[in-house]
Amino acid sequence: MDLEFRPISLSDQTVFNQYLSQCPQKTSDYSFVNVWSWASAYDLEWAQTDELCWLRQNHPTPQYWAPIGNWQAIDWLRYFERFPQFKSSMIRVPEQLARLWEAVLGDLISISPDRDQFDYIYDADELITLKGNRFHKKRNLLHQFHKKYDYQYVVMSSEFVEAAMAMQNNWCTRRECDSDVQLENENMAIAKVLSNWDRLDGIIGGGILVKGAMVAYTIGERLGDDSLVVHFEKGDTQYKGVYQAVNQMFVEHEASGLKSGIKWINREQDLGDAGLRRSKESYHPVGFLKKYRVDFL
Repeated sequence: MDLEFRPISLSDQTVFNQYLSQCPQKTSDYSFVNVWSWASAYDLEWAQTDELCWLRQNHPTPQYWAPIGNWQAIDWLRYFERFPQFKSSMIRVPEQLARLWEAVLGDLISISPDRDQFDYIYDADELITLKGNRFHKKRNLLHQFHKKYDYQYVVMSSEFVEAAMAMQNNWCTRRECDSDVQLENENMAIAKVLSNWDRLDGIIGGGILVKGAMVAYTIGERLGDDSLVVHFEKGDTQYKGVYQAVNQMFVEHEASGLKSGIKWINREQDLGDAGLRRSKESYHPVGFLKKYRVDFL
């Protein structure tokens, strides 16, 4: 049975999120904000069956992502017979689904972990308090930022979008984004999110102003009942400790106190970038949301 794959539109977010809400395990890849904002970079398309939503990237090579929906309600043997086009290979498959397929499909498939795609998970309280010797350097840089700069933390809203865009443009100029495909794609994704801030469901963020200019910002959203995912985080490194400051302040504002319900911070994957991996590991993750490649044999 053929499915009609089509581009992902902002008007699709309600339907998409209905599928996502049924997922037993939610990784950062499959939030609507992530899928929609990076759609151009991967030439992502989506299709629906009654039970599931499927994603397909066409760049750099055609590749299926995992389906979203209630995986546990599917008769997978019958489903793959009904849609044989999916009996090829899939990437970014969350561990729970990979293990479910392994149990049901047995030697029809092989699964292999993709470390570069693992989501880093942190304890929210640890990122707020930065207690202990493990966080001594982070805490020291945060204190220096507090002492050195007359700053203001603000909740991101349409009021501050222009300031965030200006900071992002300056950041990209310094980093020469136009000569780096990954940075250029990220810049386009950020511009897309900021330009449509009031139209995105559940989007949250924060920024730090110094003398009226934005020197750091964070963009994220809730992912499930007790997790917060950070999609983008940028800072002007001319301000010492700026990244430690925006990291701590954003989590403190969004995840402190029992009422927030946030226990875990998902800071996405490192994509195999050595510098990014060191940076993420320096905040001492408490675990990972593992993802796999699944190949039909």
